[in-house]
Amino acid sequence: MNIIETSGLEKIFQAESVETIALRNINFNVKEGDFVAVMGPSGCGKTTLLNILGMIDNWNTGSYFLLGQDVAKLKEKQRTILRKNHIGFVFQNFNLIEELTVYENVELPLQYLGWKKKARQERVTALLEKMQIAHRSNMFPLQLSGGQQQRVAVARAVVANPPLILADEPTGNLDSRAGKEIIEIFKRLNEEGATIVVVTHEKDIAEEAGKIITIRDGVCQSGCY
Repeated sequence: MNIIETSGLEKIFQAESVETIALRNINFNVKEGDFVAVMGPSGCGKTTLLNILGMIDNWNTGSYFLLGQDVAKLKEKQRTILRKNHIGFVFQNFNLIEELTVYENVELPLQYLGWKKKARQERVTALLEKMQIAHRSNMFPLQLSGGQQQRVAVARAVVANPPLILADEPTGNLDSRAGKEIIEIFKRLNEEGATIVVVTHEKDIAEEAGKIITIRDGVCQSGCY
């Protein structure tokens, strides 16, 4: 089953009289259980593509199907529901809520989804143990190292067991050791059934994935069809 299908996908940014083509004729599929790395230099269109896949941004031409649904035909409310129930996001800057503890940050998506308190507690506690961050559950994000914050961010992204995880430069703000640990976590999650798309400009990180899509100047150089 294809989780993601794009065909002829293009994105153009318009600023006054200047037109910038961010993505041109992007065609690729991501199957259920894939671990895909989208690789390329800064400014090549990687994050723009990920934002489109996550329904954070729109595109100009082409088609995008997510879990068999034509995203272009979905209303914003339908996109929000699809995003909330089926996609977990991991960002380079962690995007944790500073006023909430580690536990509360990870629990938040389950509250939005209406999980009961006991079920939330069991799931969050087990996941923090799995991510080896349970001993920091009552601490706040700014009390943690970068690697620890990213572990929390990954836990928050996967706590509701979404079928698709989108990660934008998840190791970009980490040292090499912490970055390797995060990628090992992604590999383990993929082995357990999660479909993962990671954006990176680091070759050694991309090579840990099962498939690599290379983009340069908005054009797919390899890994597409």
